[in-house]
Amino acid sequence: MNRSFYQFALKYRGKMDADNFSSFADSMFLDHSFPKSSSDFDQLSKYVEEKAHPVMKASIFDKMWEEYTAE
Repeated sequence: MNRSFYQFALKYRGKMDADNFSSFADSMFLDHSFPKSSSDFDQLSKYVEEKAHPVMKASIFDKMWEEYTAE
């Protein structure tokens, strides 16, 4: 994990046919308070659960996190 979760998730942005990952990434990109430099699961998970836009669901974050940590 050389890059932050935010940097990883940006690869899903802008799909013509939006799916859960791309909707999450697009909302994350527009959220100026998202912890962009973080790679800490607890910090990111807490943010998604407590402060994030409703499109950024915890279940989608968990699936994206699995891919992020598998890199």
